[in-house]
Amino acid sequence: MFYYVLKYVVLGPVLRLLFRPVIEGAEHVPDDGAAIVAGNHLSFSDHFLMPAILKRRITFLAKAEYFTGPGVKGRLTAAFFRSAGQIPVDRSGKEAGRAAIREGLGVLGRGELLGIYPEGTRSHDGRLYKGKVGVAVMAIRAQVPVVPCAMVGTFEIQPPGRRLPRVKPVTIRFGEPLDFSRYAGLENEKAAVRAVTDEIMYAILDLSGQEYVDEYAAKVKEAAQAQQPGRFPKRPRRQRIRKR
Repeated sequence: MFYYVLKYVVLGPVLRLLFRPVIEGAEHVPDDGAAIVAGNHLSFSDHFLMPAILKRRITFLAKAEYFTGPGVKGRLTAAFFRSAGQIPVDRSGKEAGRAAIREGLGVLGRGELLGIYPEGTRSHDGRLYKGKVGVAVMAIRAQVPVVPCAMVGTFEIQPPGRRLPRVKPVTIRFGEPLDFSRYAGLENEKAAVRAVTDEIMYAILDLSGQEYVDEYAAKVKEAAQAQQPGRFPKRPRRQRIRKR
C-alpha cells in the first residue's frame, strides 16, 4: 500500500516534475507476468526514477547496507527502502550470490517484476562494466524474459559522492525483451550463463551508448581507490558520545 502512496502521491509526482523523464520503449515491459528488468546503474537516483515511471510495481535487490544504518536516520532509511519495494541482499561472503538468486527467484515465482543491476554496484566513472551472472541464472531457471534498460543522464545529475541530485532531464530506455528459453536447464553451466549475461550487457550498452569495460566494476573501483585514495573518500561513521 505505502509503495503506491510513494509512487503516485509523495515521490513520483515530484520526480516527474523535477527531472521530466523521457520514457522510451515502455511498451517492452510486460503488462503482467514475471519478468526481469536489467539495467545499468549510474546513480543513487536510479532506485527511485525507474519505479516512478513504470506502470507496474517493480522489486529491486538492494545492498544490505541501506537497511542496516545506525540511529534514527538508519531506521528511517531502512523503512523507506522496504516501503519502496527493495529487498536487502548481503553482497559479502560466498553465500551472497546464492542469497540474491533465492530472493530474486522468490519475486519471479510470484509472477512479479524484478529489477536488477547486473554490474553489481554503481559505476564510479559513468562507464558500463562486465555483468555478474546471477541475472542469467535467474532468467534461465525461472524461464522469464529479460528487458534491458538504460538510464541516461542520471550520472550527470548525481554522480557518486553527491548527496543531492542536480535538476536536469533524464531519459529511461527499455529494449525488446530477450528470450533465453534455448538455454533451459543450463543455469549451472558456466559457458551458458556467461553467454546470457554478455548478451544482456550488450543490449544495455546498445541502449545507453556508454563505453564498455570488460572487467567487474567493483575490482576497477577498488584499484582506483588504491591508486588515488582521496578520489573516493569513505565517510566515517559518527560515534555517539554518551553523557555520564
